[in-house]
Amino acid sequence: MMVLKTLERRAMHGYGIAQRIKQLSDEVFEVEEGSLYPALQRMLIKGWVKAEWRPSENNRRSRYYWLTASGKKQLGAELSEFARVMQAIKQVIQTA
Repeated sequence: MMVLKTLERRAMHGYGIAQRIKQLSDEVFEVEEGSLYPALQRMLIKGWVKAEWRPSENNRRSRYYWLTASGKKQLGAELSEFARVMQAIKQVIQTA
């Protein structure tokens, strides 16, 4: 969900995705390469993202990823499920 959300506004390379999640979470979440790239590969296979090789900001060859229409739909579903789970947790904490 966080990777899809990060790609919602613009295409990014893997390192940029990891850095953005780290930055936005005040360094609470640190996405490791060993989990990020396999996740991106699964998203490619499912059709949630597309990718192409481009030069990065420092002129290195990097693979950029962006959301597809299917990926936007999946992001919406995941955000809805996340809200549902958070509400359930809140209810348990408040009444326990």
